[in-house]
Amino acid sequence: MSEADPVTPPPRPRKPDWIRVKAPLGKAFSETRELMRRLNLATVCEEAACPNIGECWTKKHATVMILGDTCTRACAFCNVKTGMPRAVDLSEPQHVADAAAELGLQHIVVTSVDRDDLPDGGAMQFVKVIEALRRTTPGTTIEILTPDFRNKADSAIEMIVAARPDVYNHNLETVPRLYPTIRPGARYYASLRLLETVKRLDPTIFTKSGVMVGLGEERLEVHQVMDDMRSAGIDFLTMGQYLQPTGKHAKVAEFVTPKTFEAYAAIARAKGFLLVAASPLTRSSYHAGDDFVKLRDARTAELARKAATA
Repeated sequence: MSEADPVTPPPRPRKPDWIRVKAPLGKAFSETRELMRRLNLATVCEEAACPNIGECWTKKHATVMILGDTCTRACAFCNVKTGMPRAVDLSEPQHVADAAAELGLQHIVVTSVDRDDLPDGGAMQFVKVIEALRRTTPGTTIEILTPDFRNKADSAIEMIVAARPDVYNHNLETVPRLYPTIRPGARYYASLRLLETVKRLDPTIFTKSGVMVGLGEERLEVHQVMDDMRSAGIDFLTMGQYLQPTGKHAKVAEFVTPKTFEAYAAIARAKGFLLVAASPLTRSSYHAGDDFVKLRDARTAELARKAATA
């Protein structure tokens, strides 16, 4: 082979039967897609090639991705394109609120690309989206999934907390040992501190974080991440199987079995999380609306137990 010949990436491993999903079809799916196009909104469902897009969009549930569709980082697991993003769309917050109203959402998840190019990392856009949702669909509960705002002032987190989303999610993604290769632009303990800060500033906001498995992590490393999350006061843990988007991304080291996910979930519940969602197809915003109801019920039950033993 000459130096000019392209190198063909090795074929990706075959997915086991337990993580195969149906192709997205149907009228409701098409209507959700057309609404996002009409309002010029990106979704993490499409950009990150989520395997649950067919199920969620058929139910008219979509996770809106604000601040454009281009990320300033290049994480080894993520399918969102990287490069220099466009200017912030000032009409985006109202478009998000209009989408929530038209879809009749009781619960909405709003995430974003990393915007290291912005002085506040895009924090003010999250605030404006929350405010637009409160005005337009006051009955909709709001879950945000933010970047880490690394190297930004503490005010970036503070202004979002002051806007009072119902759930603040930031994913740790993997174990500390794998950060240099999987999340080279991020720092594990910076992400932990972010979630700890949210809980310190407003204990009533539910905090949530997720990890992928199948990247080569050891089970005891995952258990330690759970302990770190609980030390930071995180309420809700999600765990799902990493799936390699393309041949250029990090390889799948292991397809974790449903039985192993059940074992992880049992350990996490024993460590004191209010809620745990762990399965091969679990993603941060998968069944988020139903999970929010479970979170509220779990907190109510916990407060009742504490009152009974006081």
